Amino acid sequence: MGEIATSNRQVTLFYNSDSPRGEQTLAYAKANRLKLEEIDILKTKLTGTQIVELASKLHMEVADLVNQNHPAYASHFEHHNFSEDDWIKMIQHNPEIMKQPIALRGDKTIIVDTPTDILKI
Repeated sequence: MGEIATSNRQVTLFYNSDSPRGEQTLAYAKANRLKLEEIDILKTKLTGTQIVELASKLHMEVADLVNQNHPAYASHFEHHNFSEDDWIKMIQHNPEIMKQPIALRGDKTIIVDTPTDILKI
């Protein structure tokens, strides 16, 4: 998986299958019969390019994709100002610390705060 392909005809959902919000968002999208490409970030390793692209589409820095309040982050890392490459490696090796779910459709990208947000895309 290289660059992220987007289409106006389907929603691409990056989610964590161990996250209640991720699972609820996926179920809500399916219940509303959205044409969906599911990417479980625990099963599909994201490339550095994809992580940078997601951050860019969300108009944020890669560091902002990291949930520093997640227990996995707190148990492995201290709060520091890391380089972009360091943040990318942290996400790749600990995907559960990435803020998610993230939904894309065409030129629109959002972080899903509540499962119903998937309908905003």
